[in-house]
Amino acid sequence: MTPHLTAPAITPAHTGHTNWWQDAVIYQVYPRSFADANGDGMGDLDGVRHKLPYLRDLGVDAVWLSPFYASPQADAGYDVADYRAIDPMFGTLHDADALIRDAHELGLRIIVDLVPNHSSDQHEWFKRALREGPGSALRSRYHFRPGRGETGELPPNDWESIFGGPAWTRTEDGEWYLHLFAPEQPDFNWEHPAVADEFRSILRFWLDMGVDGFRVDVAHGLVKAPGLPDIGGSDQLKLLGNDVMPFFDQDGVHEIYRSWRLILDEYPGERIAVAEAWTPTVERTAHYVRPDELHQAFNFQYLGAPWDAEALREVIDVSLAAMRPVGAPATWVLSNHDVTRHATRFANPPGLGTQLRTPGDRELGLRRARAATLLMLALPGSAYLYQGEELGLPDVTDLPDEVRQDPSFFRAEGQDGFRDGCRVPLPWTVDGPSYGFGSGGSWLPQPASWSALSVEAQSGDPDSTLELYRAALAARREHPGLGSGDAVSWLDAPEGVLAFARDGFVCTVNLTAEPVRLPAPGKALLSSGSREVALDGGEFVLEADTTVWWAV
Repeated sequence: MTPHLTAPAITPAHTGHTNWWQDAVIYQVYPRSFADANGDGMGDLDGVRHKLPYLRDLGVDAVWLSPFYASPQADAGYDVADYRAIDPMFGTLHDADALIRDAHELGLRIIVDLVPNHSSDQHEWFKRALREGPGSALRSRYHFRPGRGETGELPPNDWESIFGGPAWTRTEDGEWYLHLFAPEQPDFNWEHPAVADEFRSILRFWLDMGVDGFRVDVAHGLVKAPGLPDIGGSDQLKLLGNDVMPFFDQDGVHEIYRSWRLILDEYPGERIAVAEAWTPTVERTAHYVRPDELHQAFNFQYLGAPWDAEALREVIDVSLAAMRPVGAPATWVLSNHDVTRHATRFANPPGLGTQLRTPGDRELGLRRARAATLLMLALPGSAYLYQGEELGLPDVTDLPDEVRQDPSFFRAEGQDGFRDGCRVPLPWTVDGPSYGFGSGGSWLPQPASWSALSVEAQSGDPDSTLELYRAALAARREHPGLGSGDAVSWLDAPEGVLAFARDGFVCTVNLTAEPVRLPAPGKALLSSGSREVALDGGEFVLEADTTVWWAV
């Protein structure tokens, strides 16, 4: 018999202040690569559960879990076959219930991924639609269309998949169906009321389980332009670009999110939703977080900014200005499961994109990554961390082709298929077959150099990246000038240096390759470089690629 799973909302003792999400630090867990409790080489929910004390001690406020639903895993779980079931590779509903309960007892909130743009082709709706053939009522819940050409041999329009190739696949009966991603991920037709009804039910199912919110996958893609018009010569394959696409960021998505907000507001404890919305501008992103819609939206413009003072200042200003009128917090993120880790991105010359095949200058990349983290955590709003960045992990750029599993790797065009490099399982211990990830090895091979980057190796080492993160998150909790508010006051600084003030706090960042001598604005709190910041006649030397926090 299925248990009655109703994990309680987080207790008031752990809520801190109202609107907890306004300045929360949220840690992304990629379950298959976080911790393996049953020794099968694949991470699972029980593994996450046993590592929750580590996340509490790290100092984060919430944990976002990438998909763990029943899935054929054609795209690492972003092809969902059953939105109310746990895939056996990750555990059971009992495991999810225990994880949520334990997290709440530790003062951590749980955010789960929701994938509303598309399902798996193994979803019961889609399987029935194929069986029943043209004219089936089930087909209208997806985008089935006749083809063009004399015999319908051509796709219905010129849209291309983000993963490469046409965004249409022809069925045996001659019709075509739309999939903006892999053919195993057919897009829902959100004009059909059954789709909206189903997802409102799914929201309530997980809210009743006790989750504190949802990260909405492809939040900008649910509604397509009427008639599914051709695009022409635009570069369709860029998720983040300036072109307006008929399958992305249509105004109709906002009606959906207004209906979701009504449901979220019914539940106690401030349940939230976070949009993964790739839009042409930050101003368009702000539409998703108006007071009656979602609570946050990822700031991909910030993630894509180069290690350059002028570029970063501009995206910070634009982001804060765009969010202020709608009363939403800005969000900041440097890495996630879809892009090269910033320790590798900043190790390479700018302009190479967010998926790289070269390790670059490892020492330079780590130094910049540490500085970038302190800059991000000093900004007003909410920050997202990706598992392993607190260890300074780089991307694994030399994975053998035969072990890769990213579906876009196997396609000739489209999204660069090198996302496996940021998904390699975490190292927890110095020794062992998978450095403590699990007793049965790991689903992607870990480099031998990761022994020195493990949690065990870095814990207690004051110079380690892990201890830098722990210190930074502790200071952010204790200092009122970190995270809160919606503005920064820029201070005069030499070219290539950023300096800004907040309540009783100053952040200084040297983005150049040379040390800079500056007046000391107060008492040094934390440095991404040397532990000690030496003062000389009221001045200090800000090292190259370094951030220093100050109490004033």
